[in-house]
Amino acid sequence: CGGNCEDRPERTEPLSDSEREIIQDTWGHVYKNCEDVGVSVLIRFFVNFPSAKQYFSQFQDMEDPEEMEQSSQLRQHACRVMNAINTVVENLNDPEKVSSVLALVGKAHAIKHKVEPIYFKILSGVILEVLSEDFPDFFTAEVQLVWTKLMGALYWHVTVAYTDVGWLQVSSSAV
Repeated sequence: CGGNCEDRPERTEPLSDSEREIIQDTWGHVYKNCEDVGVSVLIRFFVNFPSAKQYFSQFQDMEDPEEMEQSSQLRQHACRVMNAINTVVENLNDPEKVSSVLALVGKAHAIKHKVEPIYFKILSGVILEVLSEDFPDFFTAEVQLVWTKLMGALYWHVTVAYTDVGWLQVSSSAV
């Protein structure tokens, strides 16, 4: 850690051209089923990490995944998550755009919603799990490694936004 791990999370390596192609290619298959995949991701996230539901008035007290699935608030958020990832994937060759999109996401979650940043790390893990289970033909071991790298970069950008708005100790926040 070198004693300064609290200041800023570790910057991730940029994606190579071939890695960007892999992500854009596999994402094309996922995004066709945007809402369903997004809903699957969020339901698994909320079932496995129920404390994350505290930020959503409409389903914070729901236990039943089938009931959650009917929630318009959950479905809308699922689409927002998928659309944000889509914007990132479509603009992988434009680091400034990626950075500004994720800065907005980070700042909104920090200031408006007061969401602990660790949830972004947890959610990115759930996204990787669901994609590899739902699209096994496309999400081979090699592809999963590239997606893991992308999710690390997303988390890095979001946490930078948290740090910029004065959120302290991003890396050590406990759930």
